Amino acid sequence: MKLNSLINLSQKSIYSCTLLLTILNIICVAPNSSNAFPIYAQQAYESPREATGRIVCANCHLAQKPVEIEAPQAVLPNTVFETVVKIPYENTAKQILGNGSKGGLNVGAVVILPEGFKLAPANRLSPELKEKTKNLYIQPYSTKQNNILVIGPIPGDKNKEIVFPILSPDPAKDKQAHFFKYPIYVGGNRGRGQIYPTGDKSNNNLISASASGKISKIEALDKGGFVVHIASTKDSEVNQNIPAGVELKIKEGDTVQLDQAISKDPNVGGFGQNETEIVLQSPNRIKGMIAFFFVSVLAQIFFVLKKKQFEKVQAAEMNF
Repeated sequence: MKLNSLINLSQKSIYSCTLLLTILNIICVAPNSSNAFPIYAQQAYESPREATGRIVCANCHLAQKPVEIEAPQAVLPNTVFETVVKIPYENTAKQILGNGSKGGLNVGAVVILPEGFKLAPANRLSPELKEKTKNLYIQPYSTKQNNILVIGPIPGDKNKEIVFPILSPDPAKDKQAHFFKYPIYVGGNRGRGQIYPTGDKSNNNLISASASGKISKIEALDKGGFVVHIASTKDSEVNQNIPAGVELKIKEGDTVQLDQAISKDPNVGGFGQNETEIVLQSPNRIKGMIAFFFVSVLAQIFFVLKKKQFEKVQAAEMNF
């Protein structure tokens, strides 16, 4: 009996230790993942906008580039409107792909709308808006956050301007919506990132020398890329692997220092973010404003007519 009890106690202890190690592994490892492109951000971040205002795509797309957003100044409730995200870059720009070859840039965007705003359903789109959004797959960031929209990667040469059809909320039906001024945040990316979701560097990076010394040999690999042999000052040789597609700016016989750039910067893309404001306008306020303007104009007209009448009466009395 005592032997069986000891065995059961040992098994429970082992199970408890295994469970504890698993939990610690999740806690320690999961936050270190650097996920940025839409699919990775959706898996790793509950919200794409951090408390500092930074959009998480910048964690992998390190270069900073401009992005623009166009939206109406004010919209009425339960109406469909356009929000346009502009991601400018030169058509001649080519990036290094994952296999080391050169190719065109892809683009992607994230639009963070106020709560209550969401992607307009297809049956609410006008024929003109359907044409503008044809072949664009825009999706909510998550099932719980349909006010955050993402798209990408899509070919950049045809999608420098991405149209998002948005449906505004109706405060009469949605009690959480109010007639108010709201911010809209947007992030736009062109090109590949410099960091993979695992935290490793991609081949879309500037390569620095891993040691100081003389370049004794540059060996080209059959599958692409190079091995740079650096004869260090410590009577030893350091072999540095260079990924495919990277252009070296050194040659055999050159002397390099630690962390000196030995390749050209291949990154032609980058990420940018911007923001604007939109007013959810009440129709009753519009009607009240129009009525106020009408009454004011009418009052001014009557005032002018009354003044003219008074001047005529005064002139007649003076002549009499």
